[in-house]
Amino acid sequence: MAAIPLTARGAKRLEEELHRLKTIERPNVIEAISEARAQGDLSENAEYDAARERQGFIEGRIQELEGTLANAHIIDPATLEVDDRIVFGATVTIEDLGSSETVTYQIVGDLEADIRQNLISVSSPVARALIGKSEGDVVMVNVPAGEKEFEIIEIEYN
Repeated sequence: MAAIPLTARGAKRLEEELHRLKTIERPNVIEAISEARAQGDLSENAEYDAARERQGFIEGRIQELEGTLANAHIIDPATLEVDDRIVFGATVTIEDLGSSETVTYQIVGDLEADIRQNLISVSSPVARALIGKSEGDVVMVNVPAGEKEFEIIEIEYN
């Protein structure tokens, strides 16, 4: 399996989820299965079926997280020699030259991306256009609404 790029914060979030699944969710679902079994006939026991389904989901997610973390390549942009250029993990403030709106994004791995938290995937069109650029550069990005022009206002490596 290829290395999976993650920021330190993204890896910590996945480790916390794995810990919660193993120490809280797994024991809870085992208890629910045990209680459902105690009710007798399992062939028509909806609680048992639901608990078993939940257990399957939890075990699958645990395996997925363990695999991801085992293959993670944690990248800290603060330790990279970047020559003031945008790299994986950088936090970038850009201005839409058409609307004058500014937005700040952090460029993260595919598994960490969450647009609601302004975390964009390194493989997204915006991130691909920004990688390697510097403050003051103007980039063109193909977005669903057409082409947009952005100016890079600020780059942070934290």
